[in-house]
Amino acid sequence: MKKEDPHQLLKSFFPQKDFFIGIDSDGCAFDTMEIKHKKCFGPHAIAFLGLKTISVYAVEAWDFINLYSKTRGCNRFLGLIYMVDLLRERPEVSVRDAFLPDMTPLAEWTRQETRLSNTALENYAQNAPHPLLDTALQWSVAVNESINKIVNNIPPFAFVRDSLEKLIQNADAMVVSSAPLASLQREWGENGIDKYIRLLAGQEMGTKTEQLRLAAFGKYEPQKILIIGDAPGDLKAARGNDALFYPILPGREEESWERFYKEGMDRFFNGLYAGEYQDRLLQEFDACLPSVPPWKR
Repeated sequence: MKKEDPHQLLKSFFPQKDFFIGIDSDGCAFDTMEIKHKKCFGPHAIAFLGLKTISVYAVEAWDFINLYSKTRGCNRFLGLIYMVDLLRERPEVSVRDAFLPDMTPLAEWTRQETRLSNTALENYAQNAPHPLLDTALQWSVAVNESINKIVNNIPPFAFVRDSLEKLIQNADAMVVSSAPLASLQREWGENGIDKYIRLLAGQEMGTKTEQLRLAAFGKYEPQKILIIGDAPGDLKAARGNDALFYPILPGREEESWERFYKEGMDRFFNGLYAGEYQDRLLQEFDACLPSVPPWKR
């Protein structure tokens, strides 16, 4: 049987309520960012790219890019490219004369494709074979296997479940994520909160901006679309679709969700969110994540 086009699932998402709320998953609804990146993504990147001689710097670069900077939450393949780029700029790496792979073949693919998934990379590599693409795919598969083994039964942040129960009274809810769909299905399903979500959108459905454009843009009034996220990429997706944005502040997640449950959600539904209130939240959010790594300051 022919599999349904993931984009068609987004296109066929039609309003049942007047409001739409898109929610990111890793680091936003679940406290899974640290364990996934420090136990799965980072260690495998060092192993597959042969960075053991500069592992201390590779770890710092990976964590900064994916957890502690304005590129937090980026797609995994972009994170791999950004890490190597950052390592090339570091004098300590140059002094050790360490080998750094040429990421051009992978970067070229990311410029051509929006659905940056394992399946998309595998299909691309069949027509443009290159050892680096094979390595990147093997790395990504290994990451998924590690996540499946290590990251299990992690509950959502406090006030996430309460917020979901409350918001579905007035809004259609959708997960907007760059994680693989299988991970989203497992993490939301094992906590029993997938029942509040009309659609789980993962990396197979394109960028977050694309997911929102196909699912919500033009179907709801702009002031009735709200994106909840913990990374600048989530804000970019919201702005790219003229939507409002509620930030989950890294390191202050429970506090952020409590504020949304007790204050932000009602403001959104009552038309009092845009303007001074959102601007104040965005200033807090911008201050949370630097753009320059600590070793450059």
